Amino acid sequence: MLTTIRGFRDILPPQSDVFSRIEKAAREIFRLYNYREIRVPTAEYYELFVKSTGETTDIVEKEMYRFKDQSDRDLALRPEGTPGVARAYINNNLSQSGKNSKFYYIGSMFRAERPQAGRFREFEQLGAESIGNKSFHSDAESIILLNDIISAVGIKSYRAEINSIGCAECRKKYREKLLSYLKSKTELCEQCQKRIERNPLRALDCKLDAPKLTDIPEIALCPDCLEHHNGLKKSLDLSKINYSENKFLVRGLDYYSRTVFEFKTDLLGSQDAIAAGGRYDNLIRSMGGPDAPSVGWAMGVDRAAMLIEKDFDLSGLDPSVFVISTAGEYSDYCFALTGELRKDGIASDFSDFSLSLKSQMRSADKSGAAFAVIVGEEEYKAGGCSVKDLKNKTQETVRREELAAFIRSRSK
Repeated sequence: MLTTIRGFRDILPPQSDVFSRIEKAAREIFRLYNYREIRVPTAEYYELFVKSTGETTDIVEKEMYRFKDQSDRDLALRPEGTPGVARAYINNNLSQSGKNSKFYYIGSMFRAERPQAGRFREFEQLGAESIGNKSFHSDAESIILLNDIISAVGIKSYRAEINSIGCAECRKKYREKLLSYLKSKTELCEQCQKRIERNPLRALDCKLDAPKLTDIPEIALCPDCLEHHNGLKKSLDLSKINYSENKFLVRGLDYYSRTVFEFKTDLLGSQDAIAAGGRYDNLIRSMGGPDAPSVGWAMGVDRAAMLIEKDFDLSGLDPSVFVISTAGEYSDYCFALTGELRKDGIASDFSDFSLSLKSQMRSADKSGAAFAVIVGEEEYKAGGCSVKDLKNKTQETVRREELAAFIRSRSK
C-alpha cells in the first residue's frame, strides 16, 4: 500500500480547520498593517539559497531538497520564504514603485530534517517582509505585527526575545573576539570545528554547543547600531510589548544584521520557537538588486496549530441544516431546498436521498447539524418541510419560503 513519505503528512479535519483559522486570523491582521499577499514559486534555483540563506548554515549544508530537472538545472524546494520574496522584488523592479513594499506569504517549506514532534519535512509558514525602510520603527512594527498575530490566533503562553548582532563592521570586530574564544574550547562538535573559521557566529546557533558556551563574550555595538537598538526597545516599550534581551540570540541565517528576534513557548518541548525573524539590510543588494534595507519574520503554522488545537472551538464549522427526503421522488425538491438555504447564507448538507430515512437521519446526527429538514409526501404537497431540532428532539412544520428565517430564529 502506498503511504506518505517520512516527514510528510496529510492534514485532515479538524486539524485542517485549525490551520484555516490561523491563516484567516493572520490575513485580517496583515490587512490592518497594509501588508499585501505575495506568492512565489515553491522551487527555485539552488544558488538562490546559497547566496541568501548562507552556504555555512545547517539549512544549506544538510537540509535542502536539492535536485536536477530534465534540463539539468540545479534546483531546490524552498526551505524558507525570504529569498524568494527578495528575488521577486528584484526581478519585478518593485523598487521603482517609490514606496516601502510590505508583503506576506503563506505556504509550504521543505527541509530534510529528522522528523520529530513539532518538526516535519514539509511544513507551513506564514511570514512577513517589509522592504525599503531602514528605521528602527520598521523593526518595531514587524515585532508588534507578529505579536498581534500570535495573540489573534489564540496562543496564550509565549515570550519574545530580541537582540542586536550589529552591522557588518560590528560583526567583523566581534568575529575576531569570538573566534579567539571558540578556539580555546576543545569540546566543540565536529561541525562547529569545521566552520568556525568561516562563520564563528554559527556556534552560537548550534544545538549541541550553544548550551555549553556560558561565558561567551558579548558583541560591542557601534554608536549607530546602539542607537538603532535603543530606539527599537523604546518603541516596543511604548507599545507595551513584553520582551527580554537575549545577548546570545543570533538566528541561523547568514543575511541578518542588527535586529534579530524570536517568539518562544515552553509548551512544545525542545521545539520552543513559534516564530523568528530580523533585519536584513544587505541581502537584496548582495543578490544584485538595489539598496533595500528590510526586516521580516516567519511563523510555523504547524507549531501554532499544536498550541491551540486542544482548545479549538469547532462551533460554526458544522452545517446548520441536514436535508432529508423520505422517498426518491422528493429528491429534486430537497436538492433545490438545500441550494436555497445556502444562498440565504445557511450552511446545509445532504447525503444520498435514495437511502432509507433511518440511514439519512444517522448521517444527519454524524454531520453535527443542529436541524434536520425532512420532506415527505405531506410536506411536498403542501410546499413545506418538517424541521427537527436534533438536540431537543422537537419538530415543527414550516413553509418553504419561511424556512431560512425560521432556522435563523431558532439558531440564536
